[in-house]
Amino acid sequence: TRATHHRGPSGFGGLGFGLKWNMGWMHDSLEYMAHDPIHRRYHHNEMTFSMVYAYSENYVLPISHDEVVHGKRSLVSKMPGDWWQQRANLRAYLGFMWAHPGKQLLFMGQEFAQGAEWSEEHGPDWWLLDAEYGAESDHRGVRDLVRDLNTVYRGTPALWERDTEPSGFSWVVGDAADDNVLAFLRHDAEGSPLLAVSNFSPVVRHDYRLGVPDDVPAWHEVLNTDAAAYGGGDVRNPGPVKPEPTPWHGRAASLRLTLPPLATLWLRPA
Repeated sequence: TRATHHRGPSGFGGLGFGLKWNMGWMHDSLEYMAHDPIHRRYHHNEMTFSMVYAYSENYVLPISHDEVVHGKRSLVSKMPGDWWQQRANLRAYLGFMWAHPGKQLLFMGQEFAQGAEWSEEHGPDWWLLDAEYGAESDHRGVRDLVRDLNTVYRGTPALWERDTEPSGFSWVVGDAADDNVLAFLRHDAEGSPLLAVSNFSPVVRHDYRLGVPDDVPAWHEVLNTDAAAYGGGDVRNPGPVKPEPTPWHGRAASLRLTLPPLATLWLRPA
């Protein structure tokens, strides 16, 4: 196409659509997640490159039916490791996805970690959520996480109010490849932030220091994909976490956090 943008009026260089699927983000992030964590350090750019072009269009982050059919495997089955690690990777990925600029698209069945590919013949495997099924709690934990992601997302303007503006996003650290850690801030129209931190390694990182704005007196977790309620190990940062006057990552203050393994944290001003 010769259109400058897919979005925008067709008479002004666009095709008239309001949103565009971000296929680059989808391919890159799924490639990264498919790697064993020990190899992810060599593919770190696959999780950061999307921010180079994130504001060239109004994007949808698409995990569509086309990614969970025809031998591509379901979303949880793409993840490496044993069953616990697969679910932890999936939860961490969803937490990262919901915090990333763009609108979320998640195909049916993936919200409760269906292990089988999508089949148009019988639909989602709802029986995985039956109380009589032995692993029901594993699938319900992922479903409950998606519910809570949506709830917190809706109540946090920093995640959507400036979604199409570069000023609504800033990196805290995007180059911690050896740690498999990504951290960034989202900002609402008033400048109030949300801090998103993903640890895509299978080890707990204690006292992990991250630079933060110095005008926030304390932070608290509003979402932790490692919570026991979601099937995780429940490694948390209890109570308000107060920043220290130690410059880090180009910021005047910093936090020391405990990062759960294969998990994403969201923190807001306390």
